[in-house]
Parts: sequence; structure tokens; C-alpha cells
Amino acid sequence: MGPNKPKVRKLPLLPLRGLLVYPSMVLHLDVGREKSVKALDQAMVDDSMILLCSQSEINIEDPAKDDIYRVGTIAKVRQMLKLPNGTIRVLVEGMMRAEIVEFLTNPEYYLVMAKELPEQETSDSETDALMRTVLSQFEHYINLSKKVTPETLAAVSDIDVPGRLADVITSHLSLKIKDKQDILETVDVRDRLEKLLAFLNNEREVLELERKINQRVKKQMEKTQKEYYLREQMKAIQKELGEKEGRAGEAEELRAQMDEAGLPEKVREKVEKEIDRLEKMPATSAEGAVIRNYLDWLLALPWSKRTEDDLDIAKAEEILEEDHYGLEKPKERVLEYLAVQKLVQKMKGPILCLVGPPGVGKTSIARSIARSLDRKFIRISLGGVRDEAEIRGHRRTYVGAMPGRIVQGLKNAGSNNPVMLLDEIDKMSMDFRGDPASALLEVLDPEQNSTFSDHYIELPFDLSHVMFVTTANAAHNIPRPLLDRMELLYIPGYTELEKLQIAKKYLLPKQIKEHGLTEEQLQVDEETLMKVVREYTREAGVRNLEQQIAALCRKSAREIVSGKQTSIHITNGKLADLLGPAKFRVHLAEEQDQIGSVTGLAWTEVGGDTLVIEVTVMPGTGKLTLTGKLGDVMKESAQAAFSYTRSRASQLSIPADFHEKNDIHIHIPEGAIPKDGPSAGITMATALISALTEIPVTKTVAMTGEITLRGRVLPIGGLKEKTLAAHRAGIRKILFPKDNEKDLQEIPASVREELTFVPVSHMDQVLEHALVTQVPML
Repeated sequence: MGPNKPKVRKLPLLPLRGLLVYPSMVLHLDVGREKSVKALDQAMVDDSMILLCSQSEINIEDPAKDDIYRVGTIAKVRQMLKLPNGTIRVLVEGMMRAEIVEFLTNPEYYLVMAKELPEQETSDSETDALMRTVLSQFEHYINLSKKVTPETLAAVSDIDVPGRLADVITSHLSLKIKDKQDILETVDVRDRLEKLLAFLNNEREVLELERKINQRVKKQMEKTQKEYYLREQMKAIQKELGEKEGRAGEAEELRAQMDEAGLPEKVREKVEKEIDRLEKMPATSAEGAVIRNYLDWLLALPWSKRTEDDLDIAKAEEILEEDHYGLEKPKERVLEYLAVQKLVQKMKGPILCLVGPPGVGKTSIARSIARSLDRKFIRISLGGVRDEAEIRGHRRTYVGAMPGRIVQGLKNAGSNNPVMLLDEIDKMSMDFRGDPASALLEVLDPEQNSTFSDHYIELPFDLSHVMFVTTANAAHNIPRPLLDRMELLYIPGYTELEKLQIAKKYLLPKQIKEHGLTEEQLQVDEETLMKVVREYTREAGVRNLEQQIAALCRKSAREIVSGKQTSIHITNGKLADLLGPAKFRVHLAEEQDQIGSVTGLAWTEVGGDTLVIEVTVMPGTGKLTLTGKLGDVMKESAQAAFSYTRSRASQLSIPADFHEKNDIHIHIPEGAIPKDGPSAGITMATALISALTEIPVTKTVAMTGEITLRGRVLPIGGLKEKTLAAHRAGIRKILFPKDNEKDLQEIPASVREELTFVPVSHMDQVLEHALVTQVPML
């Protein structure tokens, strides 16, 4: 080793955990590890000198050479004190830096060769400037940090040795061990001061940020505490005044409800604003009650609640079959909707409009749709609604304002995707309070109803998930713009056979159950049910039929309760005793061919019927008389038939002046029943020609069709119902317009097989089939 080389000494080593000692520092250490205690003992034996180096990892119990930093501090042990728990408390004073050159083998403690690193003292103006900057930064640090006392600054300010100043200040900073070790390893004083300056700057910035954050948090805490304190004071004051915990308690309760409700952002903002307004109002204020009511509505609406759709098509089909007999088209449409929903996941709710006569099951099919989809069902009756506010709600400025029926329905459903039935949509009317049909336009338009706005709620509500089903008895009473937005499904009346099946499968079991009877106690023959259908009811639906069956059940229940009989079997013969004489007579075909009398076919809202048209020709002056309570269209049809007959008089071998010398009377029996429509045109023409030519009409033929002045036969409606009526009356041949051929497939096969259908397009063909003998054409 050369003379200029730094001094190398052999020293025991004490590894420090989470701690660092600088030269000129005096501090206490607690030593507990066995190796460290032995190193201390050795130091006391030598000259009380020991090397203190830090461990790189704090939790290593028995550090290896690589776990100990190479640069440490040679320290003098000033004092040792054994504590009761076996550890030793040592007072050490740092002397100078040293670097481990070599670890010597020693099993009991660490023994090293250490090279001293003495300070190079420099005192130029740059170093002085650095010292001052470091001191001023340290002063800033002390002002920001609560960990260092102001007395420390006074003590540090007195140090004039630059290296020592850097060491002392670093020892007071709360830096990581790695950073403190970096300062310890920097032997050059100026470098050491610059490094310290960088650390101080960094720490100061962090502390300033910390202080800002703390202030912000403190402000928020103070605000919350202040509000809480003021609220509590308000509660106390209200209690003293004898009021219940007024608006404050109410507002808290509403806030809790708001957090649970899962509202969309805009709705939440509105609710918060209204709660704040409510809170500031005196408990006795009337406006407060209005706001509270409004808030209750906003919180009760299912903004984001919806039921999960059950898209099992097989199950839906089963439910629809179970609930309804027939009604193929509506069922098919519902299953199509389900299938599309399954493929697309999200689909704008379609708007189905079920049109049909009363009692055919329009309302109950909507209920079944909801059941098969597993959705909630809401029914809104529009019959007699004439106020737009019923649909859209009132503005909140009015006393007693409420939302419209749509929003009320959604609240009751508790989900935003129910099946909503708008019943009797054709029965709405309008007056000075607005037109409710126009208000429904937005509700029933799939393009607009995703932002439906109710006057009361004043926030857009999404109705696009709702499946709307509307019902009507007659499509022509529904306003055109509304009809345009809906998909029409026409539900025709039931045939007699269908009614019989419905009575047998649904109505009778249901009524027996409702009247507390069992199927053993009451039995009704199929023939008897058929007689009830034919002679005691005349309707397209089955409502009246159900009432008659209910009457049978009531009378039977009375018999059983009075103990006269234990079980009752109703047959054809007993019907008249229970229900009285038959209410309707089945129009049977004429018993023989008649002159001037033709069986026509009529269709009314309650189903089909046969209609006899009679014509009598009497001497007179050419008057045409029409009787039988006929509507305008039917009267015009009679005029058209008359004009056609006049125009064809010569071809039909009828005297050309028959209209001048004769009076003609056309009569349709059952004068009390209103009759209208053009479909009796060819029937009247045939009756007229038969009367004038005196050729009888075949008794087994019935006909329907509109006539033109040139004798063409135009299509009509309700062919299915008319055919069933003809079949019932014992007719064998039906003449119908050729354009109606497409409707034949709707007629049940059992009826089709027993009838002959003759499509006709001109009056000549009608006469050919209807009259017993051919008209001798001129």
C-alpha cells in the first residue's frame, strides 16, 4: 500500500436495518441479533470502533455480503446498556465514511477490511452559494412538513462545514434508505450538496401537493360536517316547534330512495334538484306537497327495470293453444314476433290491432301474449276517453295534476317492457279538451315512442320496449293516422262448430267451477250445447253463450242445494224449462220453390244470417216501394237492381212498359232489424226478375254479391260467416262473386264439403243457377 493511499482498517461490521448513520451523528441503536451483539463485544475489546453499514432489504434476518451496502460509517461506541428483554441499547457517534474493501472469514460476526473516505474540505464561493440555497430550501421544507421542528433549522444554520451540513440535513429528511445511501456514498462535497438540493426540491413539491389535497379534503369534510350540523339543528328546532322532523327527514329518505332506484343521469339530476327545492321549503307549504308528489312519481317509474322475456316458442304456442280455440292468425303473429325477438334480441315493440266483433277473445288474447312472453300485463280502457290529458297527463301547474294513463300503467307494471292493452281504441271521441287519438300518435309510433314525453313527468320516457296491443270492434272508426301505425289482425266471428268446441272445452268447465259444482254434478250433452248456440244466442263471439251456460249452472246449483237432485243431466228436452222458449229461429230454406222470393245472405257485426227478399208486382203507376228498415246503401242497391232489370227487359221477355203499369214492392222481413250494405244487390235483382217473369227460384240456392247497372257482380265481405249461416239453414248451393274465390280457404272443410259454391261474375250466370227454368231470351 503506497503512502498516499487512504488508510485501510480491520473493523467489526454491524449491519443496520431501515436506518443509516452519517459522520458527526450521535444516536441510539437497539441491537438484538446475535452476530451484531458479538461484533459490538469485539469493538469494545478493540478501541470501541465499529463499521455501520445498511442492509438493502429491511426484512432480511441474516444478510449475506451482497445484501449489505459497501459504503458505511465508522462509528465510536460511546455507551452500552443491556435491556431486560435481551437486546442491547448502544449510543454511537459517526466518525467518518468508509468503504468495505474485503469481508474476512469469521464465523461469529462480520469482520471487514474498510478503507476510510475522509472529507475534502473546500470553501469557494460556489460551495457557499450551494450551502445557502440548501438552507433556504430546508427552511421551506420545515414550513411545509410537520415532521421536522423549527429548532432543527436553528441548529443546522450554525454549521459552517459544507459536507457536515449536507449530512445533518439529509439525516432529518424522510427519504428512502436508497436515497440516503446515495448521499452517503457521494464523497465529493459539492456533488453531495447538489444531490441534496434535488431531493429537497422534489420533497417540497410532494409536500405542497399533499397540503393542497389535505386542504381540499378538509374543506369538503368541513362542508359536510357543517351541513350535517345545520340539519341536526333544524331537526332540533322543528322538534321544539312540535313539528315532525319536517322536510329534512323527508329529503334524506328521498335521497336514499334515489340511490336505490338506479335512475338515468338526466332523471337523477332532476330528482336531486327537486329534493334540494323541497328541503328549503317550510313544512306547511302547499308547493312542497306538489314537489313531493312529483318526486314520488319520478322515483316510482321503472326507468331501468325490466322483466326478462321468455322466448321459448314451444311454450308460448302451448299457452296460446291452452287459452284459445281457433284464432290462428293472431297466434301465428305472436309466435313470429317471438321468433324475431329471439334472433334480434332488441326489437321495437310492434303495435298489433285486434279488430273483431264483441266476445271473440280480443282482450284475453292480449293477456295470453303477456303470459307467454312472461311480461307484466296492463289494460287501459279508452272507451269514452275524450280528454287528451288522459293520455299525456296534466301540466304540474294545475291543482291535482297527474300523469296520463300510459305512465300510470307503467308505474303499476313496475317494468318498462309490459304488454300494454289499449282497449276499445275505436270508442274514443274528441271535444274541446283536445283529441286523445292525436295524443296516442306519439305513443303508438315505434319511431317516436322512445322519447315519449308526458306533460306531468316532463322527462322523455322510452316506450320502445313496450308491446302495445289495441282492440277495436270496427276498423273504420279508428282515425286514419292512428290506423296507419298499427298492424291490423282481423278476428272473425266463430263458426257454430268452433262455438261448440269453445263451450265444451272452456266455457262449461269454467262456469261449473265458478258455480261451485263438479263435473259429476252437472252434465250437458253436446246436442244441447249446439241447441243453445243456435237457438238461444246469435252473436259472433261467445259472451252471450257464456251467460246462457252460466244460467244453466245457476239453475242446476239451486236444484242441487234444495236437495231435489244430487246430479243433473241436461238434455235437449230440458232446455226450454231452464232457459225458456228459444230466442232465435233458425231461418230454414223455403219448403218449395217460390216466385219473387230469394234467400240472400247477410253479414252483421254479430255474425252471418240468411235473409229472405220478397218482391210483389201489382197494377199501378210505376212506384217502387222498399220496406224492412233498410239503410241508404241497401236502398241504392235496390234502385240499381231495378234499373238493371229495366235495361234488360226486352232480353228477359218482360214487357218494356212494366214499370209504367205496375207498382213494385220490395220487402225484407224482420223489419225491426236495421239492414244495410250493397251485398244484397244480385238477390234483389233475381227476386225482381222472378216476380216479373213468374219463374220460381230454386229453394236450395242462396246468393250474395253487389250488382252494377250493367249486371256485373262485385265482391263482398264476410263470406265465411254468410256461408255458415247458409249451411245452418239447409241451403245446398251458394252463388258468390268470382272475386271472392280467395276467401273460400277460410271456410271450415266440414262446411265446404256439404255445399256447392258457384262463382259468378255476371247476372246472366246468377239467373241460370237461381231460376227453376231458363228465361226465354228474345
